Amino acid sequence: MPITPATAMHSSPWGHLPGPQGSGGGTTEAILLELVDEDGTTIGTAEKLAAHQAPGQLHRAFSVFLFDEHGRLLLQQRALGKYHSPGVWSNTCCGHPYPGEAPFAAAARRTYEELGVSPSLLAEAGTVRYNHPDPASGLVEQEFNHLFVGLVQSPLRPDAEEVGATAFVTPAELAERHARDTFSSWFMTVLDAARPAVRELTGPSAGW
Repeated sequence: MPITPATAMHSSPWGHLPGPQGSGGGTTEAILLELVDEDGTTIGTAEKLAAHQAPGQLHRAFSVFLFDEHGRLLLQQRALGKYHSPGVWSNTCCGHPYPGEAPFAAAARRTYEELGVSPSLLAEAGTVRYNHPDPASGLVEQEFNHLFVGLVQSPLRPDAEEVGATAFVTPAELAERHARDTFSSWFMTVLDAARPAVRELTGPSAGW
């Protein structure tokens, strides 16, 4: 799959983790991320916080973009109770696979956990590797992010501890919202990397 380098000097979605660790609640269990090399080959694991301390350790992640039958993108707003980047808008779902878990399986699982829907026609959309330092906390996000696109064809049942709000948007509506509201720093990085697959899925009339 193609790898697109990208860098942004902002905070990152390291709090978005599968299972209990993504809920914003406390846990005494160690949260492990899967470490990878620059080619995306697994080389080990690391505890979440340790992996994000400067200069950061490259780890595996995923981002999901789901669309309705009209070609509108499903956005989610992170719940206000989240301990990291609360209240910001972002793509449909993102997170980290469990060590040894296939990114595709993690993406489908986590989308169901957060939004209560199982994606249709979920397909791989390449990868993007980026570095997001966070000047406020001193933490660094080094991610090898697997991208997925698909359709949502059933009513949403969001988990209120994870998702504060949802919205389906056209490209024009996204531009207006992006100019007005606060979005995650990684949002445009992953969306731009996924655009070829998004266009293939939604067709030229959708405008992506």
